[in-house]
Amino acid sequence: MQVLNFYSRIFADQLKRGRKTATIRLGDKSHKYRKNQAVLVTIGYQFSPREKIFEAVIDAVDVKRVRDLSPRDIEHDNPEFRRHDELTHFLEQIYGRTVTQDDIVTVVRFSQIVSQPPGYTDARLGIGGAQN
Repeated sequence: MQVLNFYSRIFADQLKRGRKTATIRLGDKSHKYRKNQAVLVTIGYQFSPREKIFEAVIDAVDVKRVRDLSPRDIEHDNPEFRRHDELTHFLEQIYGRTVTQDDIVTVVRFSQIVSQPPGYTDARLGIGGAQN
């Protein structure tokens, strides 16, 4: 299984609460991530123990320039950000280099895989709903 890893612990709470539903990675990563691919979402540094957060499915992979990111793209990556300058500053900290509006990024949208979604009912299968 492919791993979608985050280095910063600040994302743990956002991921667990479902507030972070995307990652914006510098460069074209479309060869690495594909729509409908199952991934293991983790947090930790290379060569160190990593915390398993959850399994997820990739909903979309979009390659675009930083300037073409929508406020919604940015918000799904980091719920605290809305503007390009906030995102570029953050990416510069992560990647250790200047990030411009012309840089290519990959937006990877994902959804947590759960055993039974909250409020899910399927009378045909006798799943969910009120318990007797």
